[in-house]
Amino acid sequence: MAKKDKEQIDAMEPELNMENIKRRLDLLDQRLDNIDSSLSAVVERIMNQPLTLNITCPRCGRNIEIAVVGGHKITA
Repeated sequence: MAKKDKEQIDAMEPELNMENIKRRLDLLDQRLDNIDSSLSAVVERIMNQPLTLNITCPRCGRNIEIAVVGGHKITA
């Protein structure tokens, strides 16, 4: 009797695993969509303003200024 129950549980296990994998993939997809939306909003905000990087050269000690200016709005 216990052997039949174990066989039934073993037969259902792959089905449960597939459902679990599908659920996890859906959650991962939602997270990636949220990250993409957040990152796009940050990039759009940055591209509307000038960005300046000041770096000191480790060899000669001179200051290097890098300016990035974007006037292009990213669209999907």
